[in-house]
Amino acid sequence: MGFRDIFKKSFMEGFANANLDLPAVMISLAAACLIALYIFFAYRLLTRKTFYNKNFAISLAALAIITTAIILTIQSSIVISLGMVGALSIVRFRTAIKEPMDLVFLFWSISVGIICGAGLYALAVVSSLAVTVALFALDLIPVTRAPMLLIVNLSDPDPDREDALFETIRQYSPHYRVKSRNVTGGQLDMVVEVRVKEESALVRTLSQMKGMDSVSLLSHDGETTY
Repeated sequence: MGFRDIFKKSFMEGFANANLDLPAVMISLAAACLIALYIFFAYRLLTRKTFYNKNFAISLAALAIITTAIILTIQSSIVISLGMVGALSIVRFRTAIKEPMDLVFLFWSISVGIICGAGLYALAVVSSLAVTVALFALDLIPVTRAPMLLIVNLSDPDPDREDALFETIRQYSPHYRVKSRNVTGGQLDMVVEVRVKEESALVRTLSQMKGMDSVSLLSHDGETTY
């Protein structure tokens, strides 16, 4: 018997028939269930300002438990683990991730399943608490005010009225940018990106200008520039 045969035999004997202790399996699954429930409520709290998908939250909790079961199965036999890798490689996920935060929760749920499957319950709890503290702390950090879109419709536009319009906008928003300008049938339609604190005062002042047909101020969820 050569060295290769000896190595192959010892390797297979070490992994092929590793017995799983039923109490250890139950503890791993129970720990994964508790932390999965914690992730479910953490996702609800952290996404209170954005689009909340209950089905996605449920899938996060289930994913942690399923990953724990997979890791426990892999530990039982090297043959099963190789077959499972081949089976999982054909899985394709078609659902697009709409929010970057959802990707963080996906990795969080999978990592909890892996850690609980390995039996490192304290690490799973500590890492989950650390992730929660980091997410809540970063969410409280103030950012610059998001820009708004000012839509104005002027009848019979002329240079003097446009100068008066920009002068009024400058009083409430020192930094502004014209996004679009369209003249149709003697009417000027303009979209201006502004950053204002006194939103109602700006709209009220512009609506009182001569030749002003309509004024609208819209918020959008685009990227914030500094």
